[in-house]
Amino acid sequence: MLDDPLPARLARIAATVLAWLLLTPAPSQAAAPASYAREREAFVHEMAARHGFERAELRALMQGARYRQAIVDAMDRPYEGKSWGAYRALFVTPERIAGGRRFRVEHAALLRQAERTYGVPAEVIVAILGIETNYGATLGQYPVLDALTTLGFAYPRRAAFFRKELEAFLLLAREEAIDPSSTRGSYAGALGLPQFIPSSYRAYAVDFDGDGRRDLWHSEADVIGSVGAYLAEHGWRRGEPIASPATLHGPLEDGLEVGGKRPLVPRLSVAELKAAGVEPDRALAPNARAALIELDAGEPEYWVVLENFYAITRYNHSNLYALAAYELSRAIAGLDR
Repeated sequence: MLDDPLPARLARIAATVLAWLLLTPAPSQAAAPASYAREREAFVHEMAARHGFERAELRALMQGARYRQAIVDAMDRPYEGKSWGAYRALFVTPERIAGGRRFRVEHAALLRQAERTYGVPAEVIVAILGIETNYGATLGQYPVLDALTTLGFAYPRRAAFFRKELEAFLLLAREEAIDPSSTRGSYAGALGLPQFIPSSYRAYAVDFDGDGRRDLWHSEADVIGSVGAYLAEHGWRRGEPIASPATLHGPLEDGLEVGGKRPLVPRLSVAELKAAGVEPDRALAPNARAALIELDAGEPEYWVVLENFYAITRYNHSNLYALAAYELSRAIAGLDR
């Protein structure tokens, strides 16, 4: 009523607004699609039949998982969608360089052991940990069950992949005595300091400290050894270079494949690239297998990338990621680009 006292009208307005806020879900709390509960139940039956999980226990565990719209939103705006200049600015920073140097000093013995065992330089292992979790400072805020059920049951574009990762996570939890209900990770379900997805954890993590477990959260030895083992398993070549900035001498030859953000398998020799007008800024073996990539840093940057660069892209299938890891590793080691 218009003749109500002002305080009473304001109180009613505030109550109406409060009720609207309470009844309106936030974007990250959007209702789960119908597929979520349906696929969750089907998954319980599959895991019980395929791997011998007790159906009632697994159902109780899975019913504790929650659909999270924020995870879907994050999947649709990955860092790798940025330009090279913007991506580099996120990861090759004075803070991460300093943090990497400290980590390298603190864990020098383990890094030397990993380098002897797998051939991967200490600074490369450290740089990957710097990009993935800032040396363990940011291990991920999402319950892994929420992430993998959301993406496996309600993200059609990649549901099959994440459903397999959910299967791998539950098997990993059983094998390594991990509590799946309390484990947190990235929005894509990546785990521990090196952010291994569950299938990679099962396949490539190593017990580098010999205690009978592969612990990528609390064992610096397992973390360092596992990054080295992963790269070695994906083609790392001991003692060989990774990449070199390049200069073009005139227009590129027709038909010469030039990569962008997506990795290219190194198929040409350095000598063939030179013959096509591509000059690496550093000395490289003429017969080394290489590829040419062009990235946007405000103006085009050209790089000759080699087999060790391609091995890094097996960790994250992005030239932006591999080049950031390379540049951060060089900075940690006190070397030029």
